[in-house]
Amino acid sequence: MERGAANRGYGPIAPDTLVAMADTEGHAAAPRILVVDDEPSIRLLCRVNLELEGHEVLEADSLATARAAVATGDVDVVLLDIHLHGERSDALIAECHDLHPPIPVVIVSGSADAKQLAELSHADAILPKPFELDELIAIVHKLSSPQVRR
Repeated sequence: MERGAANRGYGPIAPDTLVAMADTEGHAAAPRILVVDDEPSIRLLCRVNLELEGHEVLEADSLATARAAVATGDVDVVLLDIHLHGERSDALIAECHDLHPPIPVVIVSGSADAKQLAELSHADAILPKPFELDELIAIVHKLSSPQVRR
């Protein structure tokens, strides 16, 4: 079926008639998660599993891209690989925490010093590589809850 065509025989949908659905039940928007990692496979793994849980996922493969996404003010949780292309990304944690409301940050790292880095950088959580998908989902769910972002 051609993109944009109706699936019940009603003909094509004019692009200018598509509008966002209004939420009449008072539901909050899906939490938006920023996955910052220089490994495409990790970003994909996180994206697929978090989207299956109802989250909206943004990806960044560099600090510059991550900072641009955070600057939009539309990120609820950051999953941050502490070593991006050889540079330490822990400065982004302080930048996220200085925002109002602060953005919780999860350090994702395969290095042995990840726990120490989390303590020194005041990260909200740590997710050591390799990680279990249940751990990823539980941490993101906890940190994206409305009570945490106040």
